[in-house]
Amino acid sequence: MAESILIKKKTKKEKENSRSTKGEIVFNFFNMAFFALITFICIFPFYYLFVNTISNNDLSSRGMVIFLPKGIHFTNYLQVLRLEGLGRAAIISLSRTLIGTILTVFGCALLGFIFTQKQMWGRKFWYRFVVITMYFNAGIIPWFIIMMNLKLTNNFLAYILPAVIQPFFVILVKTYIESIPAAIQESAELDGAGTMTVFFKIIMPLSKPILATITVFAAVNQWNSFIDTLFLMTDSKLYTLQFVLYRYMNQLSSLANIIRGSQGGSSISASIANMQTPTSVRMTVSMIIITPIILVYPIFQRFFVKGIIMGAVKG
Repeated sequence: MAESILIKKKTKKEKENSRSTKGEIVFNFFNMAFFALITFICIFPFYYLFVNTISNNDLSSRGMVIFLPKGIHFTNYLQVLRLEGLGRAAIISLSRTLIGTILTVFGCALLGFIFTQKQMWGRKFWYRFVVITMYFNAGIIPWFIIMMNLKLTNNFLAYILPAVIQPFFVILVKTYIESIPAAIQESAELDGAGTMTVFFKIIMPLSKPILATITVFAAVNQWNSFIDTLFLMTDSKLYTLQFVLYRYMNQLSSLANIIRGSQGGSSISASIANMQTPTSVRMTVSMIIITPIILVYPIFQRFFVKGIIMGAVKG
């Protein structure tokens, strides 16, 4: 009997403790409402772009499409994707993003690991030498002269080589590796593992969160970049997708006329073709640019938070 009474008292106390106070309920409600609002603010611009690209172009240009699509059609995407040079530019952008991201992740991971090795000669000096480049640079003209002297104008390597080492990524990787117990590397070295064996077989597998984080950063930087194309490339065969679309964005009115004219003999109805406007082209181009990154990010999202926290906080 005594035991059952004690159990009942404990359950009553647990229930009382588990009940939320009115203040907690109010706080939780406003907390969820606030973050729901922030989520809506972040997502709505992408939704707004997409809805306008599949809606009646005339209504879209007059700002009459806000939440729900009107007169749904996918002609905008079909017409923009038929623009001259767009396919080749997409291949260049995909190639630079894939190759550049892989080399950037490997280069920054290797350099970050080397800076954690106490036997490295002048380790602190070289680390600070790399970090200081985050804050000071020579400027665009000296950069262009250097790239020209290195024969990197009209050269695909101009997209890859300058981005192999990123000081910010090196800092993140170095800080993350320093959070890994040193005893792991010491035990591997006692078993006969060399420095590179430790890097490839121990450090790299343990550093997946931070590597995934810098992979996202590097891929976004490579995909969105067009300034290097603007300054270094005159050969249209090396134009990136972003640069081609940037040029088209600066010629929206004429581009809309070109797209209308190109549909003269197609099976698409003239009414839809004639509705093509600069606004529809602008929004469709924007969606084409941002869609690949939106699709890639969820793959690495589970590593992202852990990697950026571990790579930014030493302890």
